[in-house]
Amino acid sequence: MGGMSTPPPLFDATLIRKRLARAKAAGFADFLVARACEDLGERLGTVLRTFEQALDCGTPTPQAAAWLRESGRAGDLVRLAPLPEPAQPGIALAVGDAEALPFGEGRFDLALSLLALQHANDLPGALIQIRRALKPDGLFVGCLMGGRSLAELRQVLAEAESEMEGGVSPRVAPFAEVRDLGGLLQRAGFALPVTDVETVPVRYATPFGLMRDLRAMGLTNALRERRGSLRRATLMRAAALYAERFADADGRVRATFELIWLSGWVPHESQQKPLRPGSAKMRLADALGTTEHRS
Repeated sequence: MGGMSTPPPLFDATLIRKRLARAKAAGFADFLVARACEDLGERLGTVLRTFEQALDCGTPTPQAAAWLRESGRAGDLVRLAPLPEPAQPGIALAVGDAEALPFGEGRFDLALSLLALQHANDLPGALIQIRRALKPDGLFVGCLMGGRSLAELRQVLAEAESEMEGGVSPRVAPFAEVRDLGGLLQRAGFALPVTDVETVPVRYATPFGLMRDLRAMGLTNALRERRGSLRRATLMRAAALYAERFADADGRVRATFELIWLSGWVPHESQQKPLRPGSAKMRLADALGTTEHRS
């Protein structure tokens, strides 16, 4: 018997690039990337250093790289773009895949990736490659869509399809859960991993506005095991259920986007290290002012 077989890829990478290209040609909806760039500024604001070599790894638009260049926080800046795009001054452009980084080991001091890694077929492998591309004491900051994103849309699509077509097909991609990502960072070899979640509610006049925006972000269904397009009657039923369940008093409907932030450092001897078990100078019970009970 041979070894374990690799599970088939969850996402169709060619289709993802095609849909992103279509979205960009028609006018990319960049509000989530813009929001992530704002948050990135706050997060990097607490790191008091300049990065000589920085990498933007797969962010759908050049906004993050442009922000980093304008901030003065990075010296040389490389953008690994998912598709060909116009060159920008001060940014070296490469086109490639975040799951197959074309860079040598230990090249960068900072790697960032905004709203790209949620479609990685091998997220642990992508994180390992990013860690290898960083120097010792290099920093990775990533943002990806989390598991509670589009919960409203998932619910109504599943119910409408079950009701109208007698079965349910996966229509919205499964996104990562925050509880898993800290462990993935550690497995990839990052020290001092941090994960946190931000929920971004967005309101639309109708559910079709949300669907247009998902198309304009290249986020329509790219699962390999997807069924064909939804029937029009099923789509109309899903929109009716959405308006019935998730409308505010003014009739506008809510959609939830969950952004998961993760960061970690490549190990270096200058970093804080956890104390060895038994090396604490003070017992926890003394620090808490409590009595220690031995069972």
